[in-house]
Amino acid sequence: MNEKKSYICNEAQRLDTFLALEIGQSRSQITQLIKKECVYVDEKIVSRCGVKLKENQVVKVNFPDVETKPALDIDFHVETLYEDDDVLVINKPSGLTVHPAPSVKEATLVDWLKHKGIRLSTISGDERHGIVHRLDKGTSGTMVIAKNNEAHEFLSAQLQDKSMGRYYLAVINPPLKNDLTQIECPIARSSNNRLKMACQEHGKYAKTVFKNLALSNDEKNQLVACKLFTGRTHQIRVHLESINRHIIGDHIYSLSPKQEKSERILLHAYIIYFVHPKSKEKLSFAVLPDEKMMGYINKKFNKEQIDEIMDINHIMYSFTANS
Repeated sequence: MNEKKSYICNEAQRLDTFLALEIGQSRSQITQLIKKECVYVDEKIVSRCGVKLKENQVVKVNFPDVETKPALDIDFHVETLYEDDDVLVINKPSGLTVHPAPSVKEATLVDWLKHKGIRLSTISGDERHGIVHRLDKGTSGTMVIAKNNEAHEFLSAQLQDKSMGRYYLAVINPPLKNDLTQIECPIARSSNNRLKMACQEHGKYAKTVFKNLALSNDEKNQLVACKLFTGRTHQIRVHLESINRHIIGDHIYSLSPKQEKSERILLHAYIIYFVHPKSKEKLSFAVLPDEKMMGYINKKFNKEQIDEIMDINHIMYSFTANS
């Protein structure tokens, strides 16, 4: 059964701008709702995103039901870290695409969620339902998923005001020179390679801070923690490339074909924290990288040192004390 919500406009502005702020989604996603005739202004269906709203006008959104499509073979496991009626926190495996797209032929995380019969929000449209933030296919680790539209709105707002945070682990080459390295450069699609993003003046603002955790035994590679202050596509990889560094196993942003190989990109979303949409309790979750990534780290780095520096409190304090 479709879910309906009403919003009252407090000042004159464009319809898509108003709804994007109210619902916590991009204007392109709002456009999809309008195209599907899900948006009403003063009880009349609207078909244009640029409709100018007047003060006190009532906007209603009839959120669409999730469409039922033929199920794909789900031959993978996704670890659940936490679940209740509002949110689901998972450990996404490396190699799993988050949401369907025309170019994606295999089952995705969204397909797995549907297969499990998990009720999810529909704000972002059927193909991305429940997905508040994404991880690249090769990146593993913590993700929070919204199970209803209220939770989705609340979590999306936290991404905007930074009350939701994420810390990543990565093995990079060559090592960074400083203990803490902050990079702020706007990101947009590369004009030279459509598969890549790049630092561009006309791009969207992006900020990452990198913390040196350990040097490898041969001092050629470095284990770093990364704190995201924004969530742009390929952000960590782009910011590293901008200073001539790359993540081991990254074949898109690698410096040279001769660089050290790995079965997977050594990038892992280690820690996520957010405020629960209903209880308003601050929650945090952490999960170690998979066997392939941890095997590489334990082989190349001092294991006793790694166990100490990968302590969750140590990593989070390193950033709060210095950045």
